[in-house]
Amino acid sequence: MAIKFQYNKTSLQQLEKQLKIRERSLPTIKSKESALRMEVKRIKDEVVRLELQLEEEIKNYENMLSLWKEFSPDLISVKDVEISTRKIAGVIIPLLGEIEFEIKQFSLFNSPAWFLDGIELLKQLAKTGIESEFAGVKLELLEHARKKTTQKVNLFEKVQIPGYQDAIRKVKRFMEDEESLSKSSQKIMRGNQEKREAKKKEAEV
Repeated sequence: MAIKFQYNKTSLQQLEKQLKIRERSLPTIKSKESALRMEVKRIKDEVVRLELQLEEEIKNYENMLSLWKEFSPDLISVKDVEISTRKIAGVIIPLLGEIEFEIKQFSLFNSPAWFLDGIELLKQLAKTGIESEFAGVKLELLEHARKKTTQKVNLFEKVQIPGYQDAIRKVKRFMEDEESLSKSSQKIMRGNQEKREAKKKEAEV
């Protein structure tokens, strides 16, 4: 990133102001990145746990596959999923609340004895599946925010802060050189003037 500046005092003040803003912001951004990194790791572990749990529950379902032929698939359905949001390190993410199921009426006397267990198994399977989906969405949002925050940290640390420091050094060096040159010029002019005055006095004598 090329930093535009001029070799004067106003430009120097602007550069110093921009540098201070970035130096003050950097610890906050780093803290946010650290919080997001920890949260991403936690959600990744949660995603892995839910995927393994889902696999296990599907196996249990498959173990009863021959029995499911007697089961009506529309007996149970997801009626409502409660969703809220919260902020994690400044990132709005969805939160899963209660999952409401609708179970159609059936005769306990005319249905196989395992139907109630089957309904509970399907409820748990659907719950784990929805939780897994939500964890995936959370991970995606947090990972995206973490990447953007890491990019900002790198931009400040590796590009902008060194860029402003370098620009400040150049302007200061130029102003110091200009001041030295000005002093040298004044010294030479004073020397010449003194010489002229000395010659003038000699001529008068």
